[in-house]
Amino acid sequence: MPPDATHAIEVSHLTKTFGQVRAVDDLSFTVRPGRVTGFLGPNGAGKTTTLRMLLGLVQPTAGTATIGGRRYTALDRPMRTVGAALEAADFHPGRTALDHLRVYAPQAGVPDSRAGEVLDLVGLTAAAKRRVGGFSLGMRQRLALATTLLGDPPVLLLDEPANGLDPEGIRWLRDLLRALAAQGRTVLVSSHVLSEVQQTVDDVVIIAGGRLVHASTLAELSGLAEPRVRVVSPDAAALEQLVARAGWQRAADAAPAAGIAGPAGVAELVGTDVATVGHAAFAAGVELHELAAHGVGLEDVFLRLTAPAPGRGAHPATTPGAVPAAPTDAPAGGAR
Repeated sequence: MPPDATHAIEVSHLTKTFGQVRAVDDLSFTVRPGRVTGFLGPNGAGKTTTLRMLLGLVQPTAGTATIGGRRYTALDRPMRTVGAALEAADFHPGRTALDHLRVYAPQAGVPDSRAGEVLDLVGLTAAAKRRVGGFSLGMRQRLALATTLLGDPPVLLLDEPANGLDPEGIRWLRDLLRALAAQGRTVLVSSHVLSEVQQTVDDVVIIAGGRLVHASTLAELSGLAEPRVRVVSPDAAALEQLVARAGWQRAADAAPAAGIAGPAGVAELVGTDVATVGHAAFAAGVELHELAAHGVGLEDVFLRLTAPAPGRGAHPATTPGAVPAAPTDAPAGGAR
């Protein structure tokens, strides 16, 4: 099935409770075709539960999740529409990689020859006749991806696909996913580590405690990584007076100068630059031992967004301003 613009994913007010536990809480976002979307959050954030609801494996308590306006269970030929891999370990150990794909080929409505094509696509041609029981985790990840691609689906849902891959494998995966998105497919990549996918994704959906905390393009998320100026002076009192007099803002997650041992002072400042701070310190006669600019990485931004709210493990509000991006789904052979 050729990809087209009708294969967007829409998640609307999705909620799932297990007894007293609310695993997913009023979650809404949109995933666009032609983009690689990172579905991000710490372990236990509700990512897998959300993906399972998208695939019809878990019944929502409330809300909807649709692909092109239809629930996954209502799709005419699911494996030709959605390819999903939620695990890379659920394979019959006695089957060869080729036989594994041949088992699923009839379900996908494709000839056996397609099995060889997707093995070549994921770099497993040389291992086609090896038993899966002897595969490394990285090879299993590749086989799971091959299974999702059997039906040539326009939507791909991959849960932690980089797990077990070496650096070369991660680079290969990045290139493949970007090529698939360039064909117009909707690609969702779930991960609990932003650094694993930040060179791959176009959009991000970040959840924590089952709730949406941020949705935007990756570029917009990068805009939250504000530059900082680190200042160290042997005279803590003079540095404090300089900061107060200039009205500079301290980084919220930085320790105050008074909290360090000895008479020296340290300040992490935002909203200013090295030249401004250096000039003000010179004019005020404040001796500096360090004056340096540095940025806050995206991983720091991610950790800040997903940190538990005070007094509870969830997040009370979403980050404003976001271009919705998101998931995909469909068990195609490696899907569970």
